[in-house]
Amino acid sequence: MLKRAAFLFFSIIIGIQLVRAQEIQARFTVLASQISTEVDKKIFQTLQTAVTNFINNRKWTTDEFQPNEKIQCNFLLNVEEDLGNHLYRGTLTVQAARPIHSTSYDSPIINVLDDDVVFRYQEFQPIEFNENRVQGNDPSAANLPAILAYYVNIILGFDYGSFSLRGGDNYFKKAWNIVNNAPESSNITGWRAFENIRNRYWLAENLTNNRFALIHDALYTYYRLGLDRFYENEAEAREGVANCLNFLNTVNTENPNSMIMQFFFQGKSNELVKVFSKADSDTKKRIREILSKLDITNTTAYKELK
Repeated sequence: MLKRAAFLFFSIIIGIQLVRAQEIQARFTVLASQISTEVDKKIFQTLQTAVTNFINNRKWTTDEFQPNEKIQCNFLLNVEEDLGNHLYRGTLTVQAARPIHSTSYDSPIINVLDDDVVFRYQEFQPIEFNENRVQGNDPSAANLPAILAYYVNIILGFDYGSFSLRGGDNYFKKAWNIVNNAPESSNITGWRAFENIRNRYWLAENLTNNRFALIHDALYTYYRLGLDRFYENEAEAREGVANCLNFLNTVNTENPNSMIMQFFFQGKSNELVKVFSKADSDTKKRIREILSKLDITNTTAYKELK
């Protein structure tokens, strides 16, 4: 009886440690309203559970995370088309946030819509990923785990890089490795340079190419020297964010129309307007001009800085 009690005790302790060890706390949702009613929709609920477990229970780094340190993120897989033979096409929205020091505010660090998601899935099929064999036995079945692993590494890269300069490099390299060894078939897209100017290839390329080195300085400066200081010193924090924009302006001048620029600003327009809402008029004008050039999509939002 004592042995059984001891075994249960250590099992509980090990279980707690395993839970703490994971880095990602993801909410994964699968929508399939556009799929014919002839398809048993229960398969997508099973897929949702399987993918949630895959992301949240896998060990993605060698570091230990406390429960309150886990990276909060959301994945929304919208299955839009049944291609037959258990093959589906859809889109994937990925969002992740980063807590700001001494506040209850979470800043959007990743907000991306991926239109190139094709995958094969049969109910209760295991969701598996091997970074040494990204292709797997069936490229179409391996594609969804590869896409998910890619974005988890992008999330980790941005999170680590926001806390320490170049801290996310290892995870960006892992994402680039997935790109270079990605599943290949006639239906699979999103991994190759020639397919689009804004896809998984170009995001990872920009994040690992030395031509875009200042992106990493910008990321670190925006958070550690910017938003994280807002509680203690608004003026210094605002200056930190302004310095980040200067880095980005240099990157944009040297590499116009790059994917990373659009990616960086996704979901940040309201945040940036609030950061500079109390700045002096000259600063507002300067920042408005920079932002209107770097983030053309949200030019209207930046007109509030006046």
